[in-house]
Order: sequence, then C-alpha cells, then structure tokens
Amino acid sequence: MTLTEPFGAPKQRPGTDPMAAAHLYRLAFGFVHSQMIHVAARLRLPDELAGQPLTTEELAARTGTHAPALRRLLRALASIGVVAESGPGTFRLTAVGEALRSDVPGSVRPMLMPYFDEAIWASWGKFLDSVRTGRPSVETVTGRSVFDHFADNPELGAEFHAAMAVSADAEAWSLARSYDFADVGTVVDVGGGSGALLAGLLSHHAHLSGVLVDTPGGVEGAPGRLSAAGVADRCEIVAGDFFASVPVGGDRYVIKSVLHDWDDEQCVAILRTCREAMAEAARVLIVEIVAPPVVDTGTDPFLAVSDLNLLILTRGRERTEAEFADLLASAGLRLVGIGDPIGFSGYRVIEACSADAPAQ
Repeated sequence: MTLTEPFGAPKQRPGTDPMAAAHLYRLAFGFVHSQMIHVAARLRLPDELAGQPLTTEELAARTGTHAPALRRLLRALASIGVVAESGPGTFRLTAVGEALRSDVPGSVRPMLMPYFDEAIWASWGKFLDSVRTGRPSVETVTGRSVFDHFADNPELGAEFHAAMAVSADAEAWSLARSYDFADVGTVVDVGGGSGALLAGLLSHHAHLSGVLVDTPGGVEGAPGRLSAAGVADRCEIVAGDFFASVPVGGDRYVIKSVLHDWDDEQCVAILRTCREAMAEAARVLIVEIVAPPVVDTGTDPFLAVSDLNLLILTRGRERTEAEFADLLASAGLRLVGIGDPIGFSGYRVIEACSADAPAQ
C-alpha cells in the first residue's frame, strides 16, 4: 500500500472487468433459456396455466411429467419472467408467458417451434463447421437440405409453414399500409406459402386480385386460409417451381422472406423468372431485411440472429442494399428504391423495375 492509497480501499483484481465477464457469462449460457422456453412450449405449460394458477403436482399430472423436475423448470421460468411463483409450488402465467400460449392472436409459439427441432438444435451444435466451411451445418447433421428435411418430416414441415404464416400475417398489414397499391390490379406472391401475406393484402385492398405461387406442399393450406379471409374468389393458387417460371400478368411480384434462403445464383434465377413474366410497367417488391454496410452494438440483434440461422440452415444470407442491387442487375432488373422499415421485424420493401423500363 502506498502512502497515497486510502486506508482500506479495495484492491482491483487484475484481469478482466468483472461486470464484463458476468455479462459474457450470461450470454454464453443463453442456450439454457432457449431450452427452458422450448420445453415449456412443447409441454404447453402456458396453455395449462391460462386463467388459473396451478400447483406443480397439478401441472405434472396434466403434462405427464416428473413433479420435482417440473418444479425446477417452473422456478427457472419464473426467474426470467415467463411464470411467477405465487406461493410455494404454485405458479401462474405472466404477460410474457401469455405470448407463448398456442391459442392467442399474436402468439410467438409458432415462430419458435421449428427451431427447436432436434436436427436444427444439433445443427447449432455444429455451428463451428459452418464457420469453417461456409456450408449449412444442417446438411452435415441430416445429410440433406433443410427444405428436404422439412418435407420429409410432415409435422415439422407444418410447424415451419405455420411460422412463415405468422411472419407473413404480421407484415401483411404493414405492407398494405406502407406501399401504394392504388394503381395495382394483380399481385403475384412468389413463394407465398399458405397465402397469409396475400390474404392480408387482398383484405386491405378490395380492388386487388392475387396469384399465389409455391410448391405443392407450400400451398397445401392456402385454400382454407384464403377462404377464411374472404378473398378466395379473388385469388388463384398455382403449385409450381419459381426457379422455372411464375405466372405472367402481374402488376406487382412480391417476394417475401425468400431470397435470403438462397445463394446469389439461385436468387438471380428467381428474379429472372419474375423479369421474364413481367410487363414493362410491372414491378418486383422484395420484402426482406436490408443489412447495414457496417454492424455495431446499436444494430438490431434480430439481424444477426436471422443471418446466423441462415448460415446453419441454408445457402443464403441477409444482404446489404448494394448486394440487392447487384442481384437485380444480374437478373435484368433495376433498383427503384428501398422503403422504411415495416412491422416488428424491420423488413423493408425493395422495389425494382425492368432494366429496360424508362426512368421515372
């Protein structure tokens, strides 16, 4: 101790900042929270707790679980605010937990379930392989592409399409309000799955008609969804391959959450089929995240999560404005502009026209 050091002053432990180390520790064990939420969702604990507190024993009887182990899970869920322990061994649902129910509008459950699949979870365990090779680790785990994995597992495939429908439904109203469809007659939804996005657009704009294009498995649930929305009479469903062709006659070709699943060559192929089907005045609307040229701690973390999911699951990635412009140019299209973020996910509308179209 020096003469200038206050008596009793705590000595700084050499090495890293303890607060920084604690923060990093919590980040590193984030997988524990993921599995806690996964198990709660699989067991439908939020559904069981809806509207009433229950004891651990009551919940264990309803879910076929081991009561002491379940109590440990519930107390862990209480520590992150999904449930609350209202008395010793008795738990109630919180506002956060409500969002995990399967029977409420806006539930996040469908969006989460595909990513808790055993093969997807194992692919994250092989993340290092993706970083070393640049190839999706899901192909190492399953021996096939993620889309083939979904197709070969009907229950998982249904969960995936349900997740995509939730995302599309959330963005449909934002897109319908933010983009001017006044002079548009027909919207072709390329890779639109069960039609959630198209149903939202047609519901909001009574003058629009639509064409839904996706694989046979993708459009399987479309008739029911479009009928429920009251727009089936204004929509044609086409089961096909958007790499080969898309229907002609559209005024707007909407491509939402599709291009980021594919590498540049495949993206150009999709965009080129749209270009070949378009009349001179038609436009392409790509609805995706636009990555900033430089990422820092102020960047929306959803971008990083999405991009890494794509790394382990697909040959695609999130792209910058410059990268989108290059794809469009390679397909004979020209970037017109990029709109402001829409919806909760920060997606943006990237509008393009034929490269031969006169400038406006």
